[in-house]
Amino acid sequence: MASSYVTFSTVTPVVSGSDTRGLARLAFTRRRVTPSPNSRRRILRISAKASTKNAMEYRKLGDSDLNISEVTMGTMTFGEQNTEKESHEMLSYAIEEGINCIDTAEAYPIPMKKETQGKTDLYISSWLKSQQRDKIVLATKVCGYSERSSYIRDSGEVLRVDAANIKESVEKSLKRLGTDYIDLLQIHWPDRYVPLFGDFYYDTSKWRPSVPFAEQLRAFKDLIDEGKVRYIGVSNETSYGVMEFVNTAKLEGLPKIVSIQNGYSLLVRCRYEVDLVEVCHPKNCNVGLLAYSPLGGGSLSGKYLVTDQEATKNARLNLFPGYMERYKGSLAKEATIQYVEVAKKHGLTPVELALGFVRDRPFVTSTIIGATSVEQLKEDIDAFLMTERPFSQEVMADIDTVFKRFKDPSFV
Repeated sequence: MASSYVTFSTVTPVVSGSDTRGLARLAFTRRRVTPSPNSRRRILRISAKASTKNAMEYRKLGDSDLNISEVTMGTMTFGEQNTEKESHEMLSYAIEEGINCIDTAEAYPIPMKKETQGKTDLYISSWLKSQQRDKIVLATKVCGYSERSSYIRDSGEVLRVDAANIKESVEKSLKRLGTDYIDLLQIHWPDRYVPLFGDFYYDTSKWRPSVPFAEQLRAFKDLIDEGKVRYIGVSNETSYGVMEFVNTAKLEGLPKIVSIQNGYSLLVRCRYEVDLVEVCHPKNCNVGLLAYSPLGGGSLSGKYLVTDQEATKNARLNLFPGYMERYKGSLAKEATIQYVEVAKKHGLTPVELALGFVRDRPFVTSTIIGATSVEQLKEDIDAFLMTERPFSQEVMADIDTVFKRFKDPSFV
């Protein structure tokens, strides 16, 4: 073994000029190292990663009949950062790689703007015309309470999750998407007050009256009975909300939620792991997790660690100042640096470590990934299909060491 060499990524970034939008994942220089006593094992692991492609896995979503791929295609950049042609290319590549679930929302693209609202659906619709609709699980979302997005409704009033808002949302989504039915309709965020998008603590002074859970579920039942919606779910929800929806459905004989779409990553774990894991467990409420932002808004790719600001000026968190600012805080940045070191140690890229971690969590049904190019999408999908499954105890131990120090740094 004295003449053997192992190559793995260092944490010295080099910026590629091939991506004119500056959105390519962080690239790393390569170097040779003297083999350690475990080098044979390391060589085998890296060789397997480079040459073997595992099959895409499919799982039942909660207690529905939906059998979805372990990777869901997120689309919130379509119509803002991506053209229709680019969107079609990514959707086609996703389908070719075995992804069968596409996630959109009436609010997309993000950031939300009156001028672009609904463009994402229109891009999906023009692509969907060339596909077998029954082979695709199409998920969308109705907005929760919002005083700032009244332009989405014909009435121009505050958005609520009541019967009138839900019906209007679904009718418009069906028209934009060019389909007769939605496989999974989710409440994008609750009608009631909850801490959202980086807020960690519940502020009791912000409590407000909200649409009763039964009223929301009755509105969904009407749409299900009409054949316009197959299943329902929630997003950015709490344990209280999940329990109320499930128990209300049971008591009133109304449709049960089958999914929850919440943020989950190496940087955002506690909000879900503390008690939603128990609530959503198959032996309890049986609600499947669709994990979004597995790369922490792209920060876990390491691209925001580069010192050359010009190279990342068009990256999402720089392109939209203030957007997902929580992932750029000092502790979040320090935690990201540590996770990049863990990836390097085990012969993984930062993207492979971050996505492989979420992939292997037993309570994750599917991970939602977004991209702004086919190249990024390929890297993300390969992270699922071409890395060790599950990660070794050594990798998980190093992840836990970082986690115990930082917990959820993006909420600090």
